Amino acid sequence: MTQKPFTVAYGGLPLEGEARDGELTWQTLICADRTPSGSLVVGVAEFPPGGHLKFHRHDPAEFYFCLAGSAVVYADDQEFELRPDVAAFIPSRAEHAIVAGPDGLKLLYGFARDRFAGIEYDYTGRPLG
Repeated sequence: MTQKPFTVAYGGLPLEGEARDGELTWQTLICADRTPSGSLVVGVAEFPPGGHLKFHRHDPAEFYFCLAGSAVVYADDQEFELRPDVAAFIPSRAEHAIVAGPDGLKLLYGFARDRFAGIEYDYTGRPLG
């Protein structure tokens, strides 16, 4: 697909799926296999209260930007609080996890890759908490 400028509206897209525990849903907004883009994957993930994404790693670095709610992000033995208007950077191959706060979490995420499908998640088995 040739790259060109475009817009996409959040909310009118199908849910991409659910994480292993069925607690996380997301919509991919920008991804070269479905939009005229390249070198960037961007989406919105939503967690219910207390929802989580287990410890994992992947090759590309990732960013989170909290849109609503709150969460604790665990990354390489550190803890960070996400709240609205706060961004987090996760380096390549950093072991990380997210636990949503009592009001759930809505965040924008992104990778410097062409396609989400090309990102391999390696779940490490490390327990949360």
